[in-house]
Amino acid sequence: MSAVAPFVTMALNNAWANEVLHEAVADMGETAFTAPRPGFFPSIAATLNHILLVDRFYLAALEGHALPYERFEAPDITDPAALYAAQLVQDRRLIAFCKGLGVAALGQTRDTARATGAVPERVDALLLHLFQHQIHHRGQAHVQVQDAGLAPPQLDDFHLDYGRVTSAKAWLDG
Repeated sequence: MSAVAPFVTMALNNAWANEVLHEAVADMGETAFTAPRPGFFPSIAATLNHILLVDRFYLAALEGHALPYERFEAPDITDPAALYAAQLVQDRRLIAFCKGLGVAALGQTRDTARATGAVPERVDALLLHLFQHQIHHRGQAHVQVQDAGLAPPQLDDFHLDYGRVTSAKAWLDG
């Protein structure tokens, strides 16, 4: 297995988990989607918008276009379908980035634009951080979905052959 392969697989897993989570909230009206919920961010919409914003920030840095975080701030998308459409663009962008990586690129650095100035970070570390960030906040959204009275979706049936759901296999077979 190439050193790049796990990053591609994590990008695919990331896209699949976002798809499953967004499908769980797809039929929510804007009122329920933006309603106050327990968590670090005050609503499902705010949590999922944060994931999108951070994806944009880190993907720009990974692609060599470090921009301040504030450049990515925008009004929250409050329509579940529109938010998923925007997230899917970033998920596909991340998959394409990972598929285009060579082994040497993993050890290269990319600048991230921080309040204190440019901070160089290794590509592999940026990717690992981005995946962990997504997992962290999807977990929070998972609780918010349950708080909304919906069944929280299973988000960990991707990597193993045993129990892999059909939708995960579709992402892997791409």
